[in-house]
Amino acid sequence: MQRAIGYTDFNQPRSLIEERPARPPIIGRIRPGIKVLTKKARENEQAVKIHDAGLARGDSFEAIGEEIERKTKLRNALVPKNTAWFTCRSSDFTNPATAEEILQKYGEDRGDGLKLWRFPVIFAFDDWLANMPNQLKVWGTRGLQYFSEYGPDGKRYCKMYAAPEVDQRAQRAKRLFGGRTIILRQDDAIADGVCDPHQCPQYQERKCNLSANFLFCVPEIKGLGLIELPTNSIYVLQKAYAAMQTVALARGGRLAGLQFWLSKKAVEITRIGDDGLPMRQEQMLTMLDAEIDMGALLDGADQMAPALEAASHAVALLEGTNSAMSATAAPPASPLADVSAMPLAPEPAPIVAPVSHAGPMSSEIDPDDRESVLADLAARLDMAKGQDRMDLLAFARIEYGQGWTKRPKDLDRMIGEMQIALANPMAFREQVRARVREATASV
Repeated sequence: MQRAIGYTDFNQPRSLIEERPARPPIIGRIRPGIKVLTKKARENEQAVKIHDAGLARGDSFEAIGEEIERKTKLRNALVPKNTAWFTCRSSDFTNPATAEEILQKYGEDRGDGLKLWRFPVIFAFDDWLANMPNQLKVWGTRGLQYFSEYGPDGKRYCKMYAAPEVDQRAQRAKRLFGGRTIILRQDDAIADGVCDPHQCPQYQERKCNLSANFLFCVPEIKGLGLIELPTNSIYVLQKAYAAMQTVALARGGRLAGLQFWLSKKAVEITRIGDDGLPMRQEQMLTMLDAEIDMGALLDGADQMAPALEAASHAVALLEGTNSAMSATAAPPASPLADVSAMPLAPEPAPIVAPVSHAGPMSSEIDPDDRESVLADLAARLDMAKGQDRMDLLAFARIEYGQGWTKRPKDLDRMIGEMQIALANPMAFREQVRARVREATASV
């Protein structure tokens, strides 16, 4: 039977906007430090006045630097300076009141005014890289010059924007559609396009640096979008990555919805000096932490054994395998087992029972037919593999209780609900994720 094509089948782009990679909206920026005048700028009385007036008005450091350059011709008059607190300024937010709200709610006065020393954050994605995107970048006078991206082969490549073609008739650059064309960098320094910092002249001249951002929302702070916090420290990224991986392991791969904390801590790091010798240096690093009881999570493994046994049987149903095989399959040792170790679902099985009706199936249907129908529905809903499959299993157990796979009535109810969901698979997947996220929020 040919699958019906409806207006809910939106697996391909439907508009010009959807052709481009989706990016979360950013409503503001919290900075890990401040910017101060250089020694040369401090000697210029006019630059000092512009700087002090801009700080008093709450202007951004970029705006202050541009005004100094415009009026005094001093370029790069401001340089970054690390601090023990975070900078939360109204000029860095689309809604200036958001910065004041964050300071009033989470700021502390430790004798030198209200400052943001430590505050909670909630990540929006389960993928750590989506919460903490990072690249090597080179900025020039006209914007981004070079940037790193990983290819399908796992290598890191140095890329750049191609120069626009010139229309010979109009004697002007051709208009670009869909954004600027990205190409591999291929010149005398990087001939094959592979990013090699040891051979890169920009990296050796300190023009190419790590550029990363934490993307999060702050609890009880309203706004349609995320807040970013930039960092260029590999030590910060390594420690944050370790924290995220530890929490994801304890929560079955989940990062979204759990409250973390960001703070600053003085840490001694080792760096190589200009003479080639290692030297110790103290830096204030951004630290990511979470107030969770890891012992309680790990100790709860035994209590989850019955649920895992039911889930193992349900996996066999969704994969369309034989019941006897699923009974002998050993369940994971603990709820912290990597779900990727489980076998992937095979190609969708053919429909062996009519599934066009929306109501529950009759209990007279042969159990083998139920397994085939369940496997086919999961494939048609695009929930037969990976995390979506695990979410579907968890959703079924939450809705119908432990051992639902052994009760024909509950199996029929699950099949009936999945049949109804065929009208809008995307909405059903979001419903399943939301229900599982709500049930596991307290973990």
